[in-house]
Amino acid sequence: MTTTGSGSTYDPPADPARGAAASASAPASARGHGPPRTDRRVALVTGASSGIGAATARRFAAGGWQLLLSGRDRRRLEETAAGTPAVLLPADLAAPDGARLLAQAALRESSRIDVLVAGAGIGWAGPFLSMPHTDIDRVLFLDLNATLHLVREVLPAMVAAGRGRVVLVGSVAGCVGVREEAVYSAAKAGLAAFAEALRQELRGTGVGVTLVVPGPVETGFFTRRGRPYHRAHPRPTSPGRVAAAVWDAVSQARDDTYVPGWLTLPARVRALAPNLYRTLLNRFG
Repeated sequence: MTTTGSGSTYDPPADPARGAAASASAPASARGHGPPRTDRRVALVTGASSGIGAATARRFAAGGWQLLLSGRDRRRLEETAAGTPAVLLPADLAAPDGARLLAQAALRESSRIDVLVAGAGIGWAGPFLSMPHTDIDRVLFLDLNATLHLVREVLPAMVAAGRGRVVLVGSVAGCVGVREEAVYSAAKAGLAAFAEALRQELRGTGVGVTLVVPGPVETGFFTRRGRPYHRAHPRPTSPGRVAAAVWDAVSQARDDTYVPGWLTLPARVRALAPNLYRTLLNRFG
């Protein structure tokens, strides 16, 4: 593994002379991480070391796709990749050039990327007035900026090939605005607007854009953000359910998918009855 000057990491192409020996000595969960076969569709999944990203990677592996898996924790990436011929690309997307380095590494490993699932992200919970400026920058950079930069790096190859799909993992917080998650809500709302604008720009290119909007999901996200999920509704759903929605959206070329489906209601109420929407939001938050 090579560490870049910015602190982000990736796996360089293997030395052919050492390939056989390395394969023989590697643990089972790390074998087969060589260049993918070109006759298989290829998915690059970020945030694949846990949660939605890991579940999505497993779903695509079950569907016969070749995987390029990225996350900060190599050990957990190996757990996600166990039993699959995945390529591991550990990377820190929070680094200033992390997205560029990851895209370069992915395109070195594979001659094609058919689907990008941009699932990496972080949260922060608490009153906006007490949120440190460094955390504002960190949430906005990883949840919004880094995703846009990664899409910008991967997209030209898709457009040149005349096929592909970008899958952006948003949040219901980006649709309704959740109190004490103001910056996270802003980042996810920005991602939703980006998805719509990019979709219009890519018409006729063969490349599609899907926005996946889950509600709360049973992952370590809430622990990492510093506050557990405490609301009675909506009830958290499983990462596997979100992964299945991603798979279906890609298979059916859907523009938007909500998990669960009833989460389309808040946006409809907001559009048709904004005063009622805000009354409900003030009550249920």
